[in-house]
Amino acid sequence: MNTRKPKHKLAAQRRMANMSLAENISIVSEPISEPICSIGPNQACKHSLAKPELNDFLYIYEELVRSRFSAITNTLKTLSIYQHELDFVTRAQRIALDNLHYSLPVSLLEDAWVAGLNLRALHSYCVFRSFKECISKARFDQASWRECNALHTDFIHTCGYHTVNISPCSDGRLQGLLSFILRLAPSESVYVKAYAGAMFNIEEDIANWAHRELERLSGGLPGQEDNNYLKIAVYHYSSSNPTHQGCAAHGSDTKHALESALGRLNELRAAINNTYGRGAAPDILLIGVDTDLDSIRIHLPDASGDIDPDRYVDSGNIYQDSLGMTEEAARAYIAEAVSKVESQNGINQGKGKMATGMRNLVLKLVEANLSQIEFVIQYHAGRYAIIGHNERFICAGEAMNELHLRNKYYFAHLNTVEEGAPHLDVGIKIFTNLNINHGLAIPILVHYHYSSRVPGARDRIIKRCRRVKAAIEARYSKLHGRGQLNCQIAISDKVGSERCTFIEDEAKETGH
Repeated sequence: MNTRKPKHKLAAQRRMANMSLAENISIVSEPISEPICSIGPNQACKHSLAKPELNDFLYIYEELVRSRFSAITNTLKTLSIYQHELDFVTRAQRIALDNLHYSLPVSLLEDAWVAGLNLRALHSYCVFRSFKECISKARFDQASWRECNALHTDFIHTCGYHTVNISPCSDGRLQGLLSFILRLAPSESVYVKAYAGAMFNIEEDIANWAHRELERLSGGLPGQEDNNYLKIAVYHYSSSNPTHQGCAAHGSDTKHALESALGRLNELRAAINNTYGRGAAPDILLIGVDTDLDSIRIHLPDASGDIDPDRYVDSGNIYQDSLGMTEEAARAYIAEAVSKVESQNGINQGKGKMATGMRNLVLKLVEANLSQIEFVIQYHAGRYAIIGHNERFICAGEAMNELHLRNKYYFAHLNTVEEGAPHLDVGIKIFTNLNINHGLAIPILVHYHYSSRVPGARDRIIKRCRRVKAAIEARYSKLHGRGQLNCQIAISDKVGSERCTFIEDEAKETGH
């Protein structure tokens, strides 16, 4: 059997490696450890349950999105060369259109000959604008792979769940959790809200659960009257450098990250049971992600819904052990691996086996993740070249779930800056290393959703954005005063077509 990769794939892999190295100037060498599988003369690394066509579509999407950001640095370096030329503004706009496919604010260009080009402000603008391009073109960019995703809404419903609410850590390395790592198709029944360290807000989650349960009981979720609500928390760790590249919110302490996420899940169950009666609480599931290679650990609930930290299956081990098996044999192996964990005795013994629906979901999540492991093997040499943070900006407020890709932004969930300060502080610490230490500013996108069905909601959300922006600038006043923090406001409509509208742009266009 010929195990060599086609030339076009090898070339693409080299391009991606070069692009990754050029994308962020703050790369630090990391300890190297062996990937799950290495492509070589005697090793094909092709699992029978992996979906190569879906992987190809996702790679094309990944390369397309990254290309919109990777051109920024070289474009700005080129502009800095010509900033004192007589035709600088015209030349700069031509260079920007050729390389970035959008023009730059004239106000940041026309006085460059006097004060010098404000490269920090231009860099932040380009990051925001490139992100907006990704959002506006998301439907087209993602069309090839959305329908191919392994786990769709109908499957979720057959497992007995009308809603799956996922709270991963807000670390940018989990930005591709839904469509890449878990291969879950985005839908109204499956949604993600990230928090630093996966420490989701229990009161908000109770409100989310109550809203969906009310919809179910009132007939707003046809066919789902007997289904349940599932809450998933996702922590992460680094197998290459566990003490430095794990979860920043938990000091790269994997045990603490795991136990904190599980504790929050248990607190949610207790809160709902105590408030609405025993048995009302949703099902829970805990998942760990090795962000070096995107394998997952699923901690299995028992018959009572309780989760023990040491009762889990690891998709990386399953990939290695079942490589070379037929599809039928590999699925049987996954099922056997789950059964062994469920049946173990001793201190980690559970109270019986999990429900059939939960078991079916776990089996499918493991199987779907095998494709992502192979994606990393095929396109990233088995382990990401940059295992740490490489985000482009901080998104503060409410996340834009239209973008599905690793390390594009760090998300800080905010109702108010005072409440969300711990999430925001983690992001500032990360970007101090990524940007400030290299002369760049920290770009912060303040983003919230509104509903056009509610009269006056748009104006109110704009006012909220401005309050949050002012509070961020006040909290980090030294950075803001030195031009090392640039905030941009954006809003999106939950029920309409408006997505990521920059408010300052809109004000200029309308003359306000």
